[in-house]
Amino acid sequence: MIKGVNHQVVEVTKPTCEYFERVIFFVKPEFSQVSEGTLRERAGKIAGETGAPPPTKLRKNRLIFALKLVGAALCGAAAALLVSRFLM
Repeated sequence: MIKGVNHQVVEVTKPTCEYFERVIFFVKPEFSQVSEGTLRERAGKIAGETGAPPPTKLRKNRLIFALKLVGAALCGAAAALLVSRFLM
């Protein structure tokens, strides 16, 4: 556990999640008197619960991104068509 001037920090260096190499927790001032072991145990438990988003959420995000790109392309094409019609 690292103690700073303004904050107390707990660092988990090897969480069980393969996506992170370390996790840093800032301890609230009202819990600074809790034992270091308890803080480390709780931080390790929270760090172990993290993981990658489910595959369905990743697919949904990609679909939304693709739809936004198509929408932007259509808006750009419509604007170009309008400008070309009014200028010629």
